[in-house]
Amino acid sequence: MKRLLSCATLILCSAIPVAAQTNDIDPPTTAITTQSADAISLEQAPSEPPSEPKKEAAPAHLSTSWRSLLKDSASDFVAFPKRRSTWTILGIGAAAALAVHPADDYVESHIVGNEAAHNFFRLGNVVGSPYVQFGSAVGLWAVGRYVVAPADGVSRTNKYSEVGFDLLRAQILSGVIVQGIKHTVRRDRPSGACCAFPSGHSAAAFAAAAVLERHLGYRLSWPAMVGATYVATSRLVDNRHFLSDVVFGAAVGTASGWTVVGTRGRKHPIVIQPVPVKGGMMIAVMRMPE
Repeated sequence: MKRLLSCATLILCSAIPVAAQTNDIDPPTTAITTQSADAISLEQAPSEPPSEPKKEAAPAHLSTSWRSLLKDSASDFVAFPKRRSTWTILGIGAAAALAVHPADDYVESHIVGNEAAHNFFRLGNVVGSPYVQFGSAVGLWAVGRYVVAPADGVSRTNKYSEVGFDLLRAQILSGVIVQGIKHTVRRDRPSGACCAFPSGHSAAAFAAAAVLERHLGYRLSWPAMVGATYVATSRLVDNRHFLSDVVFGAAVGTASGWTVVGTRGRKHPIVIQPVPVKGGMMIAVMRMPE
């Protein structure tokens, strides 16, 4: 069990970027022009500049309909390779997978067959399955749109439908990427079947955790992180994956989740905001994170 806990700790550490997010663009820059009879000096600028959106808060959706799901999911595949965080996370995941690769056989031989570990991690194979991951996302989306939805004529987009909407997109993106890598690499599973690298269960669980981190904040997302680590470790115990499979799967899932929550609702990176000042009006032109 000590070895098992060590594996779980390694998997969790490989996804730490979820709680320590890196920016995908340079810091916001501000250009200022004035519209006044008298020139406004820098000392006359307002002491409290326009507040920036919280980094851990996901921007709001305009729509969470099925049509928007198809359109935004297509945009996710375009955005995925363009984000700097994608390559940072995948690079860390690849380096970690390469580092633990020599221990794959050792971990597999010491974990598989442990009855106590098998009983403890039994639910992980179910929780990380596509049926549960997609089913939970669709269920949450449906609750938001049809159970707690407002009256006719009012938008059906709310916090429940938004979270379910983003979870669905994250599962679609991570699932397609994982299957593409699996059938390209075609690494055999410990049992001899195809295809092991990377772990789809691990990617799905960490994609969901990454989405929840943005919606709930990293302080409230730790249960999802622990749950994702539990799912990934269960794949080792069940003899379905090597340690390097689940480590890189966690990286793919995290990068996919960040792509979804990092692009939605940000159609206009340039924001123009008028700010009243003494003797005139200041126009603040701000470049916001994409």
